[in-house]
Amino acid sequence: MRISIKHQTIRKGLLFKTTYYEVALTVLFTHEEIQIIRQCKLMKTKLFDRRPATAKVDDRDSKFELTVGDLINGKTDRFLCATPSAAKRYEEALLDTLQQLKLWIGDNADEADDFAVEL
Repeated sequence: MRISIKHQTIRKGLLFKTTYYEVALTVLFTHEEIQIIRQCKLMKTKLFDRRPATAKVDDRDSKFELTVGDLINGKTDRFLCATPSAAKRYEEALLDTLQQLKLWIGDNADEADDFAVEL
């Protein structure tokens, strides 16, 4: 699994320009990891609950969920934060979540071995 995270400043709006801080995430899975994701039916698994800075009050939270399927095949996920600090905290949370995903995929690569314990 190769993770690429890029930060960019974006200004949006016609009359009143607002500055947002974009975090662009691209994950490249190996062929083996993609096979495990498909075998275990992980495509719709939610990785992260998030709400971008541009979200409206009445928007559904499920609209902004990050799933494994959003990252497969080298798709770039873009997320807008209100401050540089929020973008850095989002990056840290992403890395923690993706590290857990990598461990989970590795655990599902093969079956557990038999063992006996004497107490």
